[in-house]
Amino acid sequence: MNTDTIAAIATALSDSGIGIVRISGENAIAVGDAVFRTKKGEKKLSSVKSHTIHYGFIVDEQENIVDEVMAAVMLSPHTYTREDTVEINCHGGVLVMQKILETVLKNGARMAQPGEFTKRAFLNGRIDLSKAEAVMDLIHAQNEYALSSSINQLRGELSQQVKKLRAEILYEIAFIESALDDPEHISLEGYPNRLLEKVNSLCEEIEKLISTADNGKRIKEGIFTVIVGKPNAGKSSLMNLLTGEEKAIVTEIAGTTRDVLEEYISLHGIGFHVIDTAGIRDTQDTVEKIGVEKAKKYASDADLIVYMVDVSVELDESDREIISLIGEKNAVILLNKSDLKNIVTEEKLNALIEEVLPGHKRIPMIKTSTLEKTGIDLFENTVRDMFFQGDIQSNHQVVITNLRHKAALQEACESLYLVRKSILEGMPEDFYSIDLMSAYASLGTIIGEEVGEDLIEEIFSKFCMGK
Repeated sequence: MNTDTIAAIATALSDSGIGIVRISGENAIAVGDAVFRTKKGEKKLSSVKSHTIHYGFIVDEQENIVDEVMAAVMLSPHTYTREDTVEINCHGGVLVMQKILETVLKNGARMAQPGEFTKRAFLNGRIDLSKAEAVMDLIHAQNEYALSSSINQLRGELSQQVKKLRAEILYEIAFIESALDDPEHISLEGYPNRLLEKVNSLCEEIEKLISTADNGKRIKEGIFTVIVGKPNAGKSSLMNLLTGEEKAIVTEIAGTTRDVLEEYISLHGIGFHVIDTAGIRDTQDTVEKIGVEKAKKYASDADLIVYMVDVSVELDESDREIISLIGEKNAVILLNKSDLKNIVTEEKLNALIEEVLPGHKRIPMIKTSTLEKTGIDLFENTVRDMFFQGDIQSNHQVVITNLRHKAALQEACESLYLVRKSILEGMPEDFYSIDLMSAYASLGTIIGEEVGEDLIEEIFSKFCMGK
């Protein structure tokens, strides 16, 4: 492990009120002494108590003042990296932060690699790998649910669950190995049946975690929502309402939207990755036809289809085609332009849905008017209940939001299935131990106890420079 001293700008590289240059490593205090001066030069950072902050100046090699700063001193092991740390709180101009970092680097520190501060926190045992990944998720959280999930993981909710599962598996491995080494004093009589119960219980717990992954993906990335409908049904107006901006061009001319528009929005704490598509209809226009095909492709990948129906226009073959796109997907139908004379009713639409998708579950229908901005709150609440049903709001709910974690859980499950298979087929006990150890190792990759250097490098390379 590197023990050299690293430094980086820890705040955004843009003009702001305050910037922070972070220094960490065994020579962090010495580097701080080399560049920091108090007003009368009477104090060195090496002489102050830990977790204190001091007013002074950063000076270059010629003792010219670079900036007026507050320097925070934190001594190991009670720091983010568990190393001596100095954080220089300076003015937030891009040039001044770069000048301070340049001065620090000239006095014995090297530039930190992306994510190296958090990597050192992991390597020094302050946090495990799942908590380190939660740091990055926390930084990139775009909605309240994602933020809450990241905080739970950072607090160790997932780590505790994984460690508990591993401890139970390790107990069984140790018992089998002890019994095989000392059969005179430790009997395996009746053990396979007891182990089968334990394996079934472990599988149930792991499968429960895996089952949260779909919601976890939606929490992290947003619900992939595709707005479909005939031309001029109000799709672009809905997009503008949801974003609060004039993102899409809205006219009375059918076919105005010819390509997809894509936005990420947060509504009542829920993230939506929203796609506004071209109106679906038969057309000879080459460009519009490409847009229609794109709309169908996005609809096939959607978590949620929002089908906008202009209730002032009769249903036709285009509506039939749009309904066929819904299939078994989650969907909400917005009966738009409800401020006009209603030609389309819920009864007519339900009859067409039954004709196109016989036996399909009832699709929620909401009367809206994008012109009068009505029905939107009910739409948002309906979608929230459709996907989350309130259960992810629990402060201690463990939700899998990382594909790497999901894959590791699936591998552990597969190993436990092999244990169950061996028990049912009456295989020798040492077969159980091999697959139990595989499950134990797979779970260990989540918290970083069974991972190689390549994976560690890959994970932390995705972090920003100063974190």
